[in-house]
Amino acid sequence: MLVRMELARIVINEMADQYFVYLREVGGNRSFPIIIGMFEASSIDRRVRGEVPPRPLTHDLLKGVIEQCGGEVQDVVINNLIDHTYYAVIRISIEGEIIEVDSRPSDAIALSVHHEPHLPVYVAEEILDEVA
Repeated sequence: MLVRMELARIVINEMADQYFVYLREVGGNRSFPIIIGMFEASSIDRRVRGEVPPRPLTHDLLKGVIEQCGGEVQDVVINNLIDHTYYAVIRISIEGEIIEVDSRPSDAIALSVHHEPHLPVYVAEEILDEVA
């Protein structure tokens, strides 16, 4: 079963070179952090603050490529946790068929916030039970 999550906060600590996103269960009280890279943290933070760069950056490019190829991103799913590493898929609808593209959760979340409204983020129940 998938649980709908929302971006609760972004932590950018440049002094300690640490970057996190916290996901919170929609309509619930479970949450958990995911360690992410500096570039993904900056991309997410920029979009959440409403800053749109004058030229497309990586996640803008990914969104544009998907759209120009006739696809529409439906949502993102964090679907696995192996050796303290999260795995995700981006689910894309193309001609009525859903395809799943392997992704790092940080890139999937960044892509989700590059849409208005932000795309749904889901986490597999068993992962949420393990980490929240």
